[in-house]
Amino acid sequence: MKTAYSFELEMKVRDYECDLQGIVNNANYQHYIEHTRHEFLTAHGISFAQLHKEGIDPVVVRLSMAFKTPLTSGDKFVCKLNVVKEGIKYVFQQDIFRLPDMKCCIKSQVETVCIVNGRLNTCEIFDQLLSQHNE
Repeated sequence: MKTAYSFELEMKVRDYECDLQGIVNNANYQHYIEHTRHEFLTAHGISFAQLHKEGIDPVVVRLSMAFKTPLTSGDKFVCKLNVVKEGIKYVFQQDIFRLPDMKCCIKSQVETVCIVNGRLNTCEIFDQLLSQHNE
């Protein structure tokens, strides 16, 4: 099944993100996809820091990543994202593709929930964002 993406962000591998094997260390892929989620929010006028100040804390509750093709130092890549709501969760499908050949590097799914004023709850701001995307 092919994913329809609603946002993408291009980045480049930095030398220090690679391990002794010369490939991106697995933990850095999580940084890439997290940065993409934050930029997705920023692109829609939502500040992650401001959310926290307002008592809204989106948190990751489950993350899965399937590694397909490694990235190496200097590689350019694009992280693509789509988000859907499943019950109280906001599920981000995030995949990374090497540029320019678009070879799939990772396929990931990130499940998040929102803690609003210390309690697990839906997030009106996220719900509005999703409704705008699905129009």
